[in-house]
Amino acid sequence: MSKKKKKERIKASVVITAHVNADFDCLAAMIAASKLYEGAALAFPGSQEKNLRNFFIQSATYLFNFQNPRDIDPDSVETLVVVDTRQRSRLAHVEPILERADKGEVKVHVWDHHPDSSEEGEDIAYDDGAVVFWGSATAILVDRIEKRGIRLTEDEATMMALGIYEDTGSFTFASTTEHDFLAGAYLKSQGMDLNVVTDILHRDLTAEQISILNDLLESAVTHEINGVPVVVAEVAIDEFMGDFALLAHKLLEMENIRVLFALGMMRDRVHVVARSRTPDVDVSVICKSLGGGGHEFAASATVKDRTLTQVKDELFALLYSHINPQRLVRDLMTSPVISIHEDEPIDAAVEIMTRYGLKALPVLARENDSCAGILDHATADKAKAHGLGQVTVDAYMARDCQVINPASDLYPVMEIIVGMGQRLCPVVEDGMVVGVVTRTDLINHLIEEPARIPETLLPERRSRERSIRSLMRERLSEHRLQLLEEAGRLAESMNHQVFAVGGFVRDLLLRRDVLDMDLVVEGDGIAFARALAKKLGGRVRAHKKFRTAVIVYTPPGEGENGLPPEEQKVDVATARLEYYEYPAALPTVELSSIKMDLFRRDFTINALAVQLNPEDFGRLVDFFGAQRDIKERVIRVLHSLSFVEDPTRILRAIRFEQRFHFRIGKQTTRLIKNAIQLKLVDRLSGARLFNELKLMLREKDFLLDLLRMEEFDVLKAIYPAFSMNQRVEKLLREIEKVLNWYALLYEPTAPRQWLLVLMGLTERFPDEDARGVATRLAIPPRERREFLNLRSLCVETLDRLNTWKYADGSRSGLYFILESLPLEGILFIMARTGDEDLRKHISLHLTKLSHEALEITGEDLIAMGLQPGPDFGKILREVLAAKLDGQAPTLLAELGYAERLVREMRRGGGSGKKRVQ
Repeated sequence: MSKKKKKERIKASVVITAHVNADFDCLAAMIAASKLYEGAALAFPGSQEKNLRNFFIQSATYLFNFQNPRDIDPDSVETLVVVDTRQRSRLAHVEPILERADKGEVKVHVWDHHPDSSEEGEDIAYDDGAVVFWGSATAILVDRIEKRGIRLTEDEATMMALGIYEDTGSFTFASTTEHDFLAGAYLKSQGMDLNVVTDILHRDLTAEQISILNDLLESAVTHEINGVPVVVAEVAIDEFMGDFALLAHKLLEMENIRVLFALGMMRDRVHVVARSRTPDVDVSVICKSLGGGGHEFAASATVKDRTLTQVKDELFALLYSHINPQRLVRDLMTSPVISIHEDEPIDAAVEIMTRYGLKALPVLARENDSCAGILDHATADKAKAHGLGQVTVDAYMARDCQVINPASDLYPVMEIIVGMGQRLCPVVEDGMVVGVVTRTDLINHLIEEPARIPETLLPERRSRERSIRSLMRERLSEHRLQLLEEAGRLAESMNHQVFAVGGFVRDLLLRRDVLDMDLVVEGDGIAFARALAKKLGGRVRAHKKFRTAVIVYTPPGEGENGLPPEEQKVDVATARLEYYEYPAALPTVELSSIKMDLFRRDFTINALAVQLNPEDFGRLVDFFGAQRDIKERVIRVLHSLSFVEDPTRILRAIRFEQRFHFRIGKQTTRLIKNAIQLKLVDRLSGARLFNELKLMLREKDFLLDLLRMEEFDVLKAIYPAFSMNQRVEKLLREIEKVLNWYALLYEPTAPRQWLLVLMGLTERFPDEDARGVATRLAIPPRERREFLNLRSLCVETLDRLNTWKYADGSRSGLYFILESLPLEGILFIMARTGDEDLRKHISLHLTKLSHEALEITGEDLIAMGLQPGPDFGKILREVLAAKLDGQAPTLLAELGYAERLVREMRRGGGSGKKRVQ
């Protein structure tokens, strides 16, 4: 049966889109933008509101060039037009286009009326457009249409009017501006049909909607919050209702409410609709803290896996923090400040914190006493335990700390201390540290207040809020998904918790091919591995010292080309905390929880887990901000002593940076430089260093890795003679080209890339330094011999090739020079020589000559009357030489050539030609 033809993606140079869960202003703004960008494709992001969905399906799709975002080829886009939003998190449907925009490959135009996002990096950068705070985004575009003199049809004017009327509440919202009225007037002049607008926006309620509205009315309670009356209404609904915002608006009008929060529990989500008619309450800030967004006077949010009571508690905490806050930072801060200067030793910091019982210290710059960072007691203690007490404080302090102004309210302090996990918050005025707010200060204050800490700020809650079950089903093979589900059921039966962790989860989120599968068990990992191996029909290799095991099994089905499938491995570990007795030591292992297990890992992007137990299958665990770092494409260590405890992480940081095209964060960069200055790489065993270096030299972008290592002085730290000078870089670039060329041949034998690159790095080394590298890296004996022998063998072979080129030139001569040289040596010579003609000859050998084989065998020689012995090999080699040189191209020619040689040998006169040696 023929395979179904894959749908070809649409090519579009200009794409217009808007935020997910679109409203009428969103749809209308897209239509208006299509008048400014003629021929553009409209990528509609979808809507939950049934009324808008029906209208869109019945009208807009037939009149305009609307497309499913997934059907558009992102590589064809030259300009992306975004309307009614700037928030990247609300534009996931065009993320591939935004990634190209980040690289400067796509122009971005924005038409928006929302205020700037408070989250750093959330608002996308744009090249053109307009961001003005009018009542609707559509009005901004209509104004531009009018100024350009573009005529509209009656349908176009009516559709655009829907957006303006909806977002301004038919010009009744406080956010309405004179520009919205003027835009409406222009649309009326273009034939806008007010009857259609009225029918769509002011529709009669269904019996079900009236019942729910009645429940909202009965539950509505007015709360006096810091002098401002706020109405909170709630309702529980069995099924999802897309028009819940309409009911909230009706309630607002019927009761003449100034500030309303309507909460609707629908299935496993609480939908929050907020409206405000007073500048005292910015509902967009409240809803943004709940994970949503919107305008100052109209906003919404959706909170998953929470009860109505939990969301109400969080809502009140936010309201008390935001509405006319009575207490400011200056009322809570501790002053004067106990601090330390950045150039003082770790020992002094430990002594101060111990004396005063402090968990952390603000660190001041020596020249002006400004805030340079924060040093926590735990980091200082660990540094001292590693013998680094005389190192200055600035080496391990957290530099990227958040500070606060004394006139600020307390909610930002909650975000810094609770949400970001910062131990204390320095209070800065006129560039000077005038006080600190500690975690204890904040807790004591909150105990006295009626409002709790908003749970949106708690890392544990954030970490367990997202499910990636659908992503796992999309990206994983059926067999792998079934294996994970089986592991979850098994763990449940053993009363354990089990997680897939590390690079497996990272690569899922990056939508890369998932190769390794690592499981962590909160329980007996080895016992779990044995039970799982039994179900898989596999075997287990256990490491009792580290409480880990490897399951080796053969998956069901067939492999490639109908062959049996290759064996697969699953690593299983007991949830553990590793600590290091001294810098660069192997870890000591203790039992712990998944959070502690993740904390021992190298970088935040690898400190991820996804739960596999049936009830929580697919639930993402992210305690350390890995999702944020993946989004921002940054490599960040989990704590300041990470490279002190394991300097091989320096090489991994560089390797991940280049592999994923991320960047190493500022703090992590500083810690790498500090570890190099302290010569911590010197303390690593050669075996550990060689293993990490081999992984790096196997990378596709190994040259970028090496150049980055040179920037950090890592190469010299490994071996002083290593250098990425101009000659070495040029040779490595040639090696990279040769490897890429060879890969395109799809040969069954692959070169050991690490060996080839190491040859390039040491090409100009004297033998003494080459042996020094092998010794420093503790290269195993067999590989050490291969490396050192190959160096001399390549020099000799290149000399022989140069002689052959001018004295012989035969194909057989080329073949017999290269036949015993390992593949790595042949490719190295190909990259090393600057003789293009010689490169062509080597290419001929690899692509053709090395595949030539004789059709005759020793049996044929016996049939000719030759007795088995040393002459067999000589004759066969001479026949092969004749075949390579075109003198014996067929089986008959080979037999005839061999017969002549046999006759000559019997006569004892030789073959009559130069023998192949």
